[in-house]
This record gives sequence, structure tokens and C-alpha cells, in this order.
Amino acid sequence: MSPRAVRTNPVEQIELDLFLEALHLRYHYDFRAYSRASLARRADFVRERLGCKTLSDAQRRLLHEPSVLPDVIDAMTVQVSELFRDPPYYAALRREVLPHLRTYSSLKVWVAGCANGEELYSLAILFHEEGLLDRTVFYATEINRRALAKASSGVYEIGRLAGFSRNYQQAGGRGSLADHYTAAYGRAAFDRNLRSRVVFSEHDLATDEVFSEMHLISCRNVLIYFDETLQNRVFRLFADSLVRGGFLGLGAHETLRFSDQAALFADFNEKERIWRRTASQEFSHAR
Repeated sequence: MSPRAVRTNPVEQIELDLFLEALHLRYHYDFRAYSRASLARRADFVRERLGCKTLSDAQRRLLHEPSVLPDVIDAMTVQVSELFRDPPYYAALRREVLPHLRTYSSLKVWVAGCANGEELYSLAILFHEEGLLDRTVFYATEINRRALAKASSGVYEIGRLAGFSRNYQQAGGRGSLADHYTAAYGRAAFDRNLRSRVVFSEHDLATDEVFSEMHLISCRNVLIYFDETLQNRVFRLFADSLVRGGFLGLGAHETLRFSDQAALFADFNEKERIWRRTASQEFSHAR
């Protein structure tokens, strides 16, 4: 079996189950309802990161060496993204969603699973260019503390800016991406004004609950790593978090069409994976 294949060996399945239980019981990180195929790959990353021959060895280190926890969480989570990833999504937000949000005197936007912050700064720039930044509070949440610190810094390698700029222009940017950052010593730091509107916080979609009422939730390329039960739980969490008529944006390969919670949302722009919270109070008890 290749090291990246889905586990079929019963012993490896047991090792994975025990490792996930140890991570949950010892540190309260709950990956047990993530996609099994994704978990198998991520567990291999953990084993390699810790220099262990087996996942049982990695579990022993996890239980007895708390200092390895950040490396474990790094390996268990995905932080790969880019500014204005999937530009048509941001163009649709600018063109179709923000005119609705403009009618509110104040706004709350939740970037769930913000990783290193690329999605967050994309939205902050978009809101700034549309004159909505000063009335908006962004909540950027993530379970990976290292990624959250990276997002909070707003600093990225200068080599990534060319790709970011192309995406920005394709998303309908109103100027130059360089208007929003300062470059020096091979890095680019996004404007403090953007960061001043952001609350950064740890939040686990698998276990945590509603913390505020939102007008827009953007959670892109996160749910693809969850199993169906956890996806339903998260959709219910999002429904409970949104004002009636609030918006939910997902990743290009994510949908709630077949979810138990689909009745709580209406299609708004299905092509760009944008839904709107309905007035319905009905919901499934699946969590």
C-alpha cells in the first residue's frame, strides 16, 4: 500500500481511531468526524513530521510530549490558499451580495476556517473598496494556532503577490492590489486598517457553537474534509449564526444541496456556491 492510500489494514484503522481519541481526550481537538480518506493522509503526515515509524509511536509522543501538539495540528489541517482564490466567487460577492449588505448600518462577517488569512484579506479588501469596511467586523476563526497567528500578522512572501494580483484583477478589483499592502525585505504586509476590523479567535467547527449573529459567512474548501454527519452539523451551525436573509459562501467543490439542512437555505448563486438563509425554522436534528 502506498503511504498516501486509504487505510484498509485493520491494525492501521485501530491505530488511527486510537490516535484521534487521544488527540480529542488529551487536547480537545476533535477530528473524528473528518473524511476518512483525508484522515488517513493527514495521519501519515503526522507520523512523518514526528519521525515515527507507526502512528502508535506518534500517539505515544502526542500523549507524553505536549510540545509536539503544534506540529500535529499543522499536519492534521490544510492551510493552502491564495488571495481571491476562484475570482468569480469574489466578483459575485461584489456584484450581487454586497448591494444587499449595504442596506445594514453595521455588518458582521465570519471567515470560518481562515487558515493563513488569504480569504479574510480578500474579503476585507473587497469591503474596503465598496465602502463597507468601516461598518464591518470580521471574525476570522481557525483551530490551528500557528495558522491563526500567520493570519493575524497579515504578512506574506513577496513571491506570492503576482498570483494574488492576477486573482484580484479577475475578481473585479477597483485599483491595484499594491494599494493594500507595503512590501519590504521580501515580504508584503497588508494594511493595518484592514486588520483593525478583524477579531481573530480559535473555533472548532466540529465542537464549538454559535458566538454571534452574522450577515455573511464564508467557509471555503473546509467542508470537503468533513464526513456527511459533520457537514450537517456545520450547516446547522451556520444557519443558527446567520440573520434571516444572510449569506453563506462555500468552496467550488462544496454544496449543501443534499444536506439535511438544505431547507434552511435558498439558492442565491449556485454556480459560485452562494446561498441565502431562509425564514424557515425547520431543521433536522442530525448533528
